Amino acid sequence: MLGYLSGGDTGCCGQTRDGPLARPERETLAVDLLPGMNDRIESTDAHRLPPPAASDSGYRPRRSMYFNPSQIILSKGCFADSQRRELVDAVCALYPHAEVSERLDLPHNRIDLGTRDPMTLHYRGKETLVFGEHRSAVRASQERGNMCPNYWHFSPYGFCPYDCKYCYLAATPGVRFSPSVKIFLNLGEILQDVDRIASRIGEPTAFYLGKLQDGLALDPLTGYSRTIVPFFAEHAYARMTLLTKAIDVENLLDLDHRGHTVPSWSLNPMEVCAEFEANTPPLSARIRAMQQCAEAGYPVRAVIMPIIPVPGWREIYVRFLSELLAQVRLARITLGGVCSYDGALAFTESKLGKDNTVSLFLRKAEHRCPDGRKRYEPAQRIEIYRHLTTTIRRLQNELPIGLCLEESAVFEELGLTASAGRCNCVL
Repeated sequence: MLGYLSGGDTGCCGQTRDGPLARPERETLAVDLLPGMNDRIESTDAHRLPPPAASDSGYRPRRSMYFNPSQIILSKGCFADSQRRELVDAVCALYPHAEVSERLDLPHNRIDLGTRDPMTLHYRGKETLVFGEHRSAVRASQERGNMCPNYWHFSPYGFCPYDCKYCYLAATPGVRFSPSVKIFLNLGEILQDVDRIASRIGEPTAFYLGKLQDGLALDPLTGYSRTIVPFFAEHAYARMTLLTKAIDVENLLDLDHRGHTVPSWSLNPMEVCAEFEANTPPLSARIRAMQQCAEAGYPVRAVIMPIIPVPGWREIYVRFLSELLAQVRLARITLGGVCSYDGALAFTESKLGKDNTVSLFLRKAEHRCPDGRKRYEPAQRIEIYRHLTTTIRRLQNELPIGLCLEESAVFEELGLTASAGRCNCVL
């Protein structure tokens, strides 16, 4: 989810200039279908599915691990129909200690949490659950200045209850001023938008869940996966890639996914998790969740990002990769370093101090990246990637390796140009 130290509306680890999908008028939709696909395309029903349900009506919500809201706010759209009301009531009942208030005249991103101090607001948001609706939840990334292939993503949730010290979302405009954890209740409309776009593209296309949230952290509350996974399983073209740190995968295991859902886990060695990933599931539990999904037939991936060169990093990452690849059969592994904007780095330093490992290395870097991000020096990134890719090749030579948001010169130096554009967010 999950991204790493950036400061805008971001992808795996950085700011993008995303374009929202406008609500369609009749059956004609003008959207940016990524580079080279900007034409106005008329609707066709040849591959369209019936409108998906908002959620599994028989689902019984259960509490989400690592999330214990002290307040729940009901914003605009919460009571638009009985199904939304039932879900809201059921989730509120799980947290009887939480103060519940109605702000039905306000959209989800206009809720005032009562403070202007950035860090107080940040942590108050982590303890606040907002129900609402998102009218531009399907978007296309528009990365420039790096080798990202660009991709579609969608948002049935907003933000995340975890407390990763390198988190990019904390500094994105949408979260910085509205940092609550959000559940969007118009899931059916969101999936209809996915359907429209995928049907117009007319070939298998990934829609990424995990760019602006953790893809599964709130799923025990909503049961959304029990609607989303079957939707993608039945679709001729739409596929889902998702990124998570969550470990409760019970909702996924009995679904007929047909290989159209690709779950991936954000991972790092225990030593890095202990220093930089507060209030997150332990590494061993994440690996167990990966094993469960692999046993259920899902094509499981791993994202090792941000790689942080803590003291002894070479031995630490070799041991970590050896244990991971011995325990989980992966379909792809994606590597990435820190790529930071000033806003996200300021949050990191507020939490860890200015002399934390990430800041120290970024401070030494003189290279100006074309996309405006701060990264480790190219020589250091190449050294890190070469060490990890050599280890992966020794352990599992045929495993596809991708790099996230990297520059072309790094791919070339590592001999990975053929893998450019074959990373976690895409098929």
